[in-house]
Amino acid sequence: MSRIGKKPVPIPAGVTVAIEGGELRAKGPKGELRLPLAEEIRYAVEGETVTVRPANDSKRARAFWGMQRTLVSNLLVGVAEGFTKVLEISGVGYRASAQGNVLKLQLGYSHDVEFPVPEGISIRTPDQTTVEISGADRQQVGQVAAEIRRWRKPEPYKGKGIKYRGEFIFRKEGKKK
Repeated sequence: MSRIGKKPVPIPAGVTVAIEGGELRAKGPKGELRLPLAEEIRYAVEGETVTVRPANDSKRARAFWGMQRTLVSNLLVGVAEGFTKVLEISGVGYRASAQGNVLKLQLGYSHDVEFPVPEGISIRTPDQTTVEISGADRQQVGQVAAEIRRWRKPEPYKGKGIKYRGEFIFRKEGKKK
């Protein structure tokens, strides 16, 4: 039995949920999201909660159970509050600036890196070394953050590069004489 899957997902205030056409639709203050429903799982909107149960006793249904419950939870939290990832840039001359739908990054290359901001995502730069990525879809926010980080991953000797806020960079000792 899935410990996570057993728990019903509470529907936040101001969010409407409907199951129709093989997908779960949630609409809230941050937008509207859809989740395609797995055939092995039964979904039910009961009052102020959404319950997720396996449709049969197969191994595949039990494997999907907890994951589908988490996806439903992320969907509801996303349309109600949204998700945010914060990237920190460290290094001499490394900086970022958001200009409309483009994030300009100066990362020590001979040219500036221009990252187009996808639809449904908003990027802010409170200062030159901080990038805040926010949106309703948790997967999309994480993917955009990973794509930006990929331009200059933090290196272990000086710690220069783009890292997530709170990420620990394992540091190595340099060469000795």
